Amino acid sequence: MLWKGGNAVGKRLPPYSVLMSVYDRETPENLNASLDSMLLQTYPPDEVVLVCDGKLTCELNIIAKSFESEFRPIFRIVRIDDHVGAAAALNEGIKVCTCPYIVRMDSDDISYPERCRRQMELFAAKPHLDMIGTFAEVYDIDRHETVGVKQLPTKHNDIKKYARRRNPFCRQTLAFRRDKAVEAGGYAELEECEDYEFAARMLANGAKARNIPEVLVRYRISEADYKKRKSFRSTRNFIRVRKMIRRSGFSSFADVVIPSAMQLMLCILPWRFTRRFYTRMRRGGEEYTENSILPQ
Repeated sequence: MLWKGGNAVGKRLPPYSVLMSVYDRETPENLNASLDSMLLQTYPPDEVVLVCDGKLTCELNIIAKSFESEFRPIFRIVRIDDHVGAAAALNEGIKVCTCPYIVRMDSDDISYPERCRRQMELFAAKPHLDMIGTFAEVYDIDRHETVGVKQLPTKHNDIKKYARRRNPFCRQTLAFRRDKAVEAGGYAELEECEDYEFAARMLANGAKARNIPEVLVRYRISEADYKKRKSFRSTRNFIRVRKMIRRSGFSSFADVVIPSAMQLMLCILPWRFTRRFYTRMRRGGEEYTENSILPQ
């Protein structure tokens, strides 16, 4: 397919793989909607790799097999016997992906039809880029309403600076060059924050990045997510990952202390405050500022 826009007139859009992992706590409705959104892109994928992280429920297996049957030429299922976590599952998927670009997707979120076209157009126009994200709509499933738009820095230098304290990408929106991810070692097998650590390590290894300033993904959030973010376990993992990034030389001591202090505060305060805090930020548009330290 040829693209006739921007600076890539006449250039063929690159092929890409969709990479998604799923485990038994996902709902069949979410998985079905998420896969549908990827397979109905205006610029469709050349390959969809679904990693089953441990044994799935009967309902999830039916969904996976139905897509495999309908899209047999491009749909691949990778099965892992035991639940190993998102990072290890994604690494298995990266091994199987054959296209030069990989588009990440969560099993409970929705990509809008133009998402992959817009990302592949930018890769075609700017072949030096290694990572491309987008803005995202935040949908509260308990309240059945959109609570904001997650906006992040769009230019490489701003993304790299922002990444010293926070994830500069909405993980559900990320597309990246496969060989660059393999070169960086893939995802670190962490309990949480593996997406942030992966992005920081890619940037530290010289990856060039952009965020498209368009809402091209809708991701779901719930009361359980707010509570999880303020748990002691999540707080410990949050601080641990920032220490890892600091030891790599990518960030400074202040880049660990300031967001960690904010996370500790959110851990101590009642969860309703945490929810209001995130919701207020998103309703106003979570725009990049130099002093923005909201934990992710």
